[in-house]
Amino acid sequence: MTTTSTRPAPSHVVIDPGILYFGTPVALLSTVAGDGRVNLAPMSSVFWLGRTAVLGLGARSQTALNLLATREVVVNLPSTAEVDAVDRLALTTGRDPVPDRKASVGYRYEPDKFARAGLTPVASDTVAPPRAAQCPVAVEARLVHAHPLGRDDAARAGSLVAFEVRVTRVHVHESIRMPGTAHRVDPDRWRPLLMSFQRFYGLGPEVHPSRLATIDEDWYR
Repeated sequence: MTTTSTRPAPSHVVIDPGILYFGTPVALLSTVAGDGRVNLAPMSSVFWLGRTAVLGLGARSQTALNLLATREVVVNLPSTAEVDAVDRLALTTGRDPVPDRKASVGYRYEPDKFARAGLTPVASDTVAPPRAAQCPVAVEARLVHAHPLGRDDAARAGSLVAFEVRVTRVHVHESIRMPGTAHRVDPDRWRPLLMSFQRFYGLGPEVHPSRLATIDEDWYR
């Protein structure tokens, strides 16, 4: 028989937060514009479905414009060790001139985002945008579909787009590969950088064994 705790549950209260970032991995998206200029942009609206990633972006961002123009991207995943590099990209944009909405809160144009972050661009295998060498994970991908999400508050965020991208290659540092395996990441060694309500966090130790972890990863392919 299954038993449940008799501890009283706390009551919920209704709130209306400006953002809903309850805790998601940070990514650095590298893209190339139609004229060959490279952009590198931090974001934390990404999730994974098999070999597909879904990236949530503002439609007017330089990253979105580059994705629509060239249909290629690298999703670089920093660890907690790269948090300073990520933060150096805050309030920078690849758009010139800077859009009024961003300029009003302090954004400035940065033509070389890799140099600004202190990261090293290295050539990718299957797409034109470079990888960030210091990030422990770099996922090359190509755009499959762009799904407009309509408009939020136009004065605050404008139109949003969910970009569905197909993974073409995955690179990881040897330091996070699970010993004795060819294609598995060791979750005890991989410490992704997380963002929760615009603040940076990292993972703590495993809190409970997962029954899903008993399934071989090849089952999901």
